[in-house]
Amino acid sequence: MKIGVVVSAGPYTHESSDTAYNFVKAAIAAGHEVPRVFFYHDGVNVGTRLSVPPQDDRNIQVNWSALAKEHGTDLVICIAAAQRRGLLDENEAQRQGKDADNIAEGFRISGLGQLIEMGIQTDRLVTFGE
Repeated sequence: MKIGVVVSAGPYTHESSDTAYNFVKAAIAAGHEVPRVFFYHDGVNVGTRLSVPPQDDRNIQVNWSALAKEHGTDLVICIAAAQRRGLLDENEAQRQGKDADNIAEGFRISGLGQLIEMGIQTDRLVTFGE
């Protein structure tokens, strides 16, 4: 079964990102395919490479980046939500006249079309967040 996942709550304000991560790992381990995870609203904050959680806390961004690298899962950050929260990839930073980017490895910025496409191409769409 192909499963699409949406994460719409911030990484350290709600357990949604952790729950989504554990769900995706379990789904893949059970033989399902999770081709894409779409980060929306405050969920886009999962994709910043500049977060520095305390040493004794989990690093949610690193977990997601490792999952993408290991399983080829497409981690898509909503461009509109990202721009509102100051998350930019290299191309978008240049286009907006900013001097830095902050998207973590394994993540990419794109539009809501990726969410619609995911809904069409998967058997189930599971949402985590508010």
